[in-house]
Formats: sequence, C-alpha cells, structure tokens
Amino acid sequence: MASSKKRPHHWHDVFRCHSLSLVTIGILILWIVLYRTANPSHRDGAFYGNAIADWSGSVVAILATKYFFERGSEESRPFKKHLRNPAWNWVYEHSLTLFLIVTGLLWLWLFLRLDPNSKWGQVVGNIVSEWLQMLGLLLMTKRLLERGSRESHWVRAAGK
Repeated sequence: MASSKKRPHHWHDVFRCHSLSLVTIGILILWIVLYRTANPSHRDGAFYGNAIADWSGSVVAILATKYFFERGSEESRPFKKHLRNPAWNWVYEHSLTLFLIVTGLLWLWLFLRLDPNSKWGQVVGNIVSEWLQMLGLLLMTKRLLERGSRESHWVRAAGK
C-alpha cells in the first residue's frame, strides 16, 4: 500500500504551479506603482495607464478561464460537471460569461462615477473597454470560426 504522506508545501512549489498568474499579477502591480506617480498627459503616464488595462485583462483571462466555464466556447475550459438543478447547471455552464458581465458592470459603475478625463478615470475607462472586448470575444468564439486556428481545427475534425 502506498504511503499517503504529502510533500511539504513550499513557496517554490506554489510558484511552479502558478507562475504564469503570479508573474502576470506582479507585472500588473508594477504598472500600477509606476502610474501612481506618472503624469498621464506624458508618454510614460499614458503608457502605464494603458498597460494597467491591458494587463488586468491578461490577469482575468488567465484566472477566470482557470475557474469558470462557458459552454460552447472553444476558448473556455471543457465543461464536464452536470448538476441536478437545471438553473444551477445553467449558471455553472455560463459562469465565465456571468463573471465578465458582473465584474464589467462593476467597472462601468465605477467609471460612471469618475471624471473620464481624470488620471484614474482614463484607466478605468480602458478597463471597461477591455472587459467588453473579452466578453465579446468569448461570445463570438461560441459560433464563429477562424480558418487555420487550433480551435476551428478541432471543431471541423469533430464534424460540428
């Protein structure tokens, strides 16, 4: 009978298993720190502000697709679990879209309360745009194909 001892959980094990998300979050934090003291009307400030929106989208793409699902999207994790309650099953099957809608509405709410010409108003406006783009791409990948892409190849091979 095999021993059921677990290896000690060290920080390097955590880093090895989650290095992509940790490094991406680190880069996002770097852009936020740099932007705090930058002038948004100068090149560096404009760059840092835009980078915050772009890298926040990358963090969400990495983490959200790790934990949420979208039935019918080739970009999402495969959906395997079926729940007994049809309503919860639908929520589970579309949790990625629901996550992007809810968090996108929160970003939109914040943006509507900020001056769009203020330093952070510009950044939050770019984040709203990033969220809308991610949601749009997610929904489009449910029905639209692109010749030569890995996802379209698998759909064509499956005869869909």
